[in-house]
Amino acid sequence: MALAEFSLIKRFFTQQQVKNTSTKLGIGDDCAVLSIPQGYELVVTTDTMVENVHFFAGAEPRALGHKLLAVNLSDLASMGAQPISVTLALTLPSIDERWLEQFSNGFLALAALHSVDLIGGDTTSGPLTLTVQAMGLVPKDQALLRSKAQAGDFIYMTGFLGDAGLGLKIKQGYSSKHSQIPLHRFNKPDPQISTGIALLGVANACIDISDGLAADLGHILDESQVGALLDWENLPLSVAVLDYIKETGDWRMPLMAGDDYELCFTVKPEKVALLPLNCTKIGVIESSPGLRLKKSGSIQPIESNGYEHFS
Repeated sequence: MALAEFSLIKRFFTQQQVKNTSTKLGIGDDCAVLSIPQGYELVVTTDTMVENVHFFAGAEPRALGHKLLAVNLSDLASMGAQPISVTLALTLPSIDERWLEQFSNGFLALAALHSVDLIGGDTTSGPLTLTVQAMGLVPKDQALLRSKAQAGDFIYMTGFLGDAGLGLKIKQGYSSKHSQIPLHRFNKPDPQISTGIALLGVANACIDISDGLAADLGHILDESQVGALLDWENLPLSVAVLDYIKETGDWRMPLMAGDDYELCFTVKPEKVALLPLNCTKIGVIESSPGLRLKKSGSIQPIESNGYEHFS
């Protein structure tokens, strides 16, 4: 006998061991109830993933559960917010208990790692569609925004660039001798929560790299009404990405590919000493509009176009 909606929720999504202090009432009533500490503001984000649009049909469900939550936690990280809770809406073509068990295990394992409560959601029938609303806390008036970059700021980013984009190309058939890390970065991104919190009061503007560095940095430039110059020689590229560029000549890939979920941010030069260690300087904010790249001794404009999945 197929599981009913409430049996499904109880079996697969109520086994959390963590309890965030902001959760006064979670799953079980018509609504959840959250407590917002004095001096803090609530930060909210929502993201939807659709089969054959945002992920491949037949994607491994545990990794899919991880990634669905990770992309939302990454949005909170870009604002400097501490995650507290999430809601989950599942549209399922059928009830597959093995799939649900693995999906929920991946989702809840990452939630437990960051002390995030699953406090509610919805289930319905239809094409496989996954939606999360994530909530976090940030000290009042301190949220990191896209609109605060200033000319003279240095541009930094966490981690490596383009590994997830290479992972997607491997999934689409490209052969690489360095497939393990790119595939892991594509399937199970690591939201930079602790770094985002550490940037409060240090960074001027911040965004997560979800649609590609050029596109996401472009959002900062547009919102802040400034421009930027990136230095190709300083971009943090892994051996796998460098080998891909050497083999294909496609040096634009790491600038345009999405799914890295690293943080890109700007900071005044005098505050660089306060930055976390896992950051790389990749450029500088300029007053002249537009995004430019210094490569091989010349400067060229770069279009702020992000990667479109499966295009």
